Amino acid sequence: MDLVPVRRALLSVSDKTGLAELAAALVREFSVEVVSTGGTARVLRAAGLPVRDVAELTGWPEMLDGRVKTLHPAIHGALLGLRDDPAHRQAMQAHHIAPLDLLVVNLYPFEQVSARADSTFAEAIENIDIGGPAMIRSAAKNHRSVTVLTAVTQYPALLERLRRHGGCTDGPFRLQLAREAFDRTARYDTAIQAYLERKSATRPGPPAHWPAEPGLAAEAPADAAPIFPPLLTTVLRRIQTLRYGENPHQAGAFYSDRATPTGLAAARQLHGKELSWINLWDADAALRLVAEFTRPAAAVIKHGNPCGCAEAESLAAAFDRAYAGDAAAAFGGIVALNRPVDAPAARHLISGQRFLEVILAPDFAPAALDLLRPRWKDCRLLAVALPATAAGSAAAPGGGPGEWSIRSISGGVLVQQPDHRGFDRARCRVVSQRQPSAAQWDDLRFAWLVCKHVQSNAIVLAAQGQLLAAGAGQMSRLTSCRLAVDLARRNGHGASLPEAVAASDAFFPFADAPELLLAAGVRAIIQPGGSKKDQDTIDLCNRREAVLVFTGERHFRH
Repeated sequence: MDLVPVRRALLSVSDKTGLAELAAALVREFSVEVVSTGGTARVLRAAGLPVRDVAELTGWPEMLDGRVKTLHPAIHGALLGLRDDPAHRQAMQAHHIAPLDLLVVNLYPFEQVSARADSTFAEAIENIDIGGPAMIRSAAKNHRSVTVLTAVTQYPALLERLRRHGGCTDGPFRLQLAREAFDRTARYDTAIQAYLERKSATRPGPPAHWPAEPGLAAEAPADAAPIFPPLLTTVLRRIQTLRYGENPHQAGAFYSDRATPTGLAAARQLHGKELSWINLWDADAALRLVAEFTRPAAAVIKHGNPCGCAEAESLAAAFDRAYAGDAAAAFGGIVALNRPVDAPAARHLISGQRFLEVILAPDFAPAALDLLRPRWKDCRLLAVALPATAAGSAAAPGGGPGEWSIRSISGGVLVQQPDHRGFDRARCRVVSQRQPSAAQWDDLRFAWLVCKHVQSNAIVLAAQGQLLAAGAGQMSRLTSCRLAVDLARRNGHGASLPEAVAASDAFFPFADAPELLLAAGVRAIIQPGGSKKDQDTIDLCNRREAVLVFTGERHFRH
């Protein structure tokens, strides 16, 4: 078992949670001598525990406002010295260095401080820990003899091992802690590097080769043109191993790139079986879509695309209308809602012969859970905060500087900012003679936000805050229009087409696709504009007395 007794420990922590309880157990149960620094020592003394100051070991006081206190051979020699090496033992004795068997350190809260909106650069820099990572690395390197703790959550496991082994720790446990220690310092350094990259970046104008498309913004907007660092570092922590990837013959896992997990990585699963790779992919798509809306909204996702989406005055009504968009496709789908699920909404979710794989919402009322859990044994119920979006309907972290959208390709990755641009009526331009009515403006907004989340080439048909049909992932925009119209009719929405609006994620290269939509009954179209043949589409809409709105920006999704 390679048992090593813990006789002497150094405790120096920023987060004092559980500190007194841990130290009391070390001292009273195992007679461990405790050495500590400044604020940590004061907390321990206040708890009535005997503590030696680090300054007693080093012969030097803490100085430079605490920047220098543990950077000394008396500390690092005590952590790095090999207990079974005669030369090391002789050197330690000659310099009066007594071994340290346990190091408990959690670092200055750099990640939390630097992420605050009101944090200054100077404040963030002062929260870069120097002595802590140095000690952690020394102890972790010498894990043959030294136990190193870097998180409050590790305290119970340490005490359990000490009690099991009579005041000793075992080799496998020390190795596990060493791996976690180097993981912690790697994530810490990555956060610092990324922060400094962001702070030192400048925002020049668009490069000379920036593509100029007619009708689209000619310049790169400042909030969408980040400077990408020459070295993009990230540390991924495994959240869970999945049953498999997209297919059973592919292994899969779920990782988070944040010190404090957000989004689906922070979701609470309240019911159902294990999540699959596809469940998580679709759940993310559903979550991002409903977060676009400020009114109660629901989205039904199948294979990454919305087959239903609606907003209404109540969550129950929004779900009913979303599911009715394409009930056949919604069977076995993933549902996201942008409000906590109450009992009335739950009763609508469980009605009929519906089958759902995952239901996501910010929370579930106890009465709602009582209805949902018995209805489906395996349906996953996830309580998860909505991601930040352009609509501003959610306050969860995730939309700020340094958030990247990363896609793997052969030989590397493609990196971009996430598409947080929503609907801004002030940026729109009505190019038809007919002006949109208030009701049409509302539906154009809704259709545009849904279209943003449909795989390109994307066409969306909507009416009265309900997705009627979507043409997704087609090689031709004309084919997407045909598919959307055909699906709307097949799903019983033919009578709604004369009230419907259409949204296209990119411009129409010819007027044939808009002509197909107008012939089906569509009375208003929203699209980016920018085609050389825009005038043909404008003329068509004017002849048909239809509304045509240009947004000046597109939403490709691949």
